[in-house]
Amino acid sequence: MVKQVVSLSNQSILVTGAAGFIGANLVLRLLRETTGSTILGVDNLNDYYDVNLKHYRLGLIEEAAKESGSRWQFIKGSIADKSLIDSLFEKYKPSVVVNLAAQAGVRYSINHPDAYIESNIIGFYNILESCRYHCVEHLVYASSSSVYGGNKKIPFSEEDKVDNPVSLYAATKKSDELLAHAYSKLYQIPSTGLRFFTVYGPAGRPDMFYYSATRKLTDGEVIKIFNDGHCKRDFTYIDDIIEGVVRVMQGAPVKTTGENGLATAPYAIYNIGGGQPENLLDFIDVLQKELVRADILPEDYDFQAHRELVGMQPGDVPVTYADCSALESDYGFKPQTDISHGLRSFAEWYRNYYLKG
Repeated sequence: MVKQVVSLSNQSILVTGAAGFIGANLVLRLLRETTGSTILGVDNLNDYYDVNLKHYRLGLIEEAAKESGSRWQFIKGSIADKSLIDSLFEKYKPSVVVNLAAQAGVRYSINHPDAYIESNIIGFYNILESCRYHCVEHLVYASSSSVYGGNKKIPFSEEDKVDNPVSLYAATKKSDELLAHAYSKLYQIPSTGLRFFTVYGPAGRPDMFYYSATRKLTDGEVIKIFNDGHCKRDFTYIDDIIEGVVRVMQGAPVKTTGENGLATAPYAIYNIGGGQPENLLDFIDVLQKELVRADILPEDYDFQAHRELVGMQPGDVPVTYADCSALESDYGFKPQTDISHGLRSFAEWYRNYYLKG
């Protein structure tokens, strides 16, 4: 697919969810590699997980901003606040928008549906409305591998039908894709959605399995392994995710005219996943080895005594597996980081953050 080149220097770039795992790492990358830009970050700093971790990430950004050739500006607020989003677009006039703000988590959505409608639906609608009335070169937004639901065809392709979500979280992400397509078609907003597959790495989300399992093991608790261990996940290291996002930001869908003489939607969807599903039990074995190697747990730790096989949880799926051939074809990139390297980086960060203060 032909792309319109978008420069990331001398631009106004809005990143929502800027204190989040992916958002903070994206901002750090932009501060390192752009010049003359204003990087505007928005985040409501909610307490879905430890807010101290979000402040830690913001601290890393503040330090990086001191050495950057671009300017960093942070605003605490929610994308569900329409007046705030309208005012930010009016003041800063971002030409590139990356919407990463969202209420995440499949299981959390079962008992907290309001949070998902507010952030993932209303919040994204506010972003789209502001893009409608301002000249935006490229809107990039986070979707999720959850949209594939219980799809039995693997690997998952962007061409697959995804009309049967198995969680509210997945339903909101599929809704975002539909809303983006409608706005792209009606108002010619170049838009690209990214379906992320199980992102992990240093300073990640504490609710993700690799992170929560580490906390439980260090506290001597038992980790629950769902579906009796018969799960496979396409784990994607954070650096690979950021590389993919940055490449996509610089290549927007081209505005074209269809055979009927009407403008087509400058719109695209891509998977970003490791492309190598890992059995959950194998993943746990690697994690345990890296926790021992990093001196987080002793060599004689009884891992078997701290495991419990349990059934599948509501909203979960047995397998995720990304077909990233479209991303590789259009942007020349395919995630490469193996879980041994990724979990080693996480374990070393975890030791320094929690055990060394």
